Amino acid sequence: MTSPWSLAGTTALITGASRGIGRAIAEELLDLGARCVLVARDATALETTVRELAEQTVAERGGSSGDRVIGVAADVTTSDGRASIVAAVHELGALHVLVHNAGSNVRGPLTSYDDATIERLLSLNLTSTLLLSRDLHPSLVAANGASVIHIGSVAGHVALPTGVAYAAAKAGLAQASRTLALEWARDRIRVNTVSPWYTRTPLVAPVLGNPETLARILAATPLGRIAEPREVATAVAFLAMPAASYITGQALIVDGGMTIQGLAPA
Repeated sequence: MTSPWSLAGTTALITGASRGIGRAIAEELLDLGARCVLVARDATALETTVRELAEQTVAERGGSSGDRVIGVAADVTTSDGRASIVAAVHELGALHVLVHNAGSNVRGPLTSYDDATIERLLSLNLTSTLLLSRDLHPSLVAANGASVIHIGSVAGHVALPTGVAYAAAKAGLAQASRTLALEWARDRIRVNTVSPWYTRTPLVAPVLGNPETLARILAATPLGRIAEPREVATAVAFLAMPAASYITGQALIVDGGMTIQGLAPA
């Protein structure tokens, strides 16, 4: 009997996979036996990540990595980029796990954003996710039991001082999970969101490098530390596995307790 805590024999696609949380997710799913398709805009960085993960897979599991780590250099915000992703998946057959991780933020008040910045943030963090899910729907149906996971943010659940476009997009992802979970249940596709708090990645390195800001973040976090990428990746892995087969339409918040704290203890 196949273990519900395994992804052996499955195919997973992770966007924004060349670094940070995306790379950690790829590592975790590979460790669980999945074949992983890594998507990123930077072809050079992606090539390096694919090579390193393939070598790591061979070192840890022995033998050959075969085609278990595949890279697709593409921009998810463009129709051509999404088409190249869909074409790559089509060649592999069914898609069992789809992780929408690509995203970015521009921290500032709404009045500091021009039209292009708002449109870019919404496109990258929300619109492209919906379009790619739509285009990959036939491959997800073919898996006969697929899992779609949106990487959201606590910014989509609680108010933070700046970054309204990013926050609105991440809130939209959480609602998209609920709506698609209902819409696609008949297709045996589960849809969930994993919402991290500050995680030690290149994207937030400038923020964490400010001692005053770091102190405020830690003071708001009951566990008193910054998350590591793998701590987010393991939550994603759980929702991807058959072990989570009765969980859909949910938001799993990985925040060290930040969103439960109404008033910090004295």
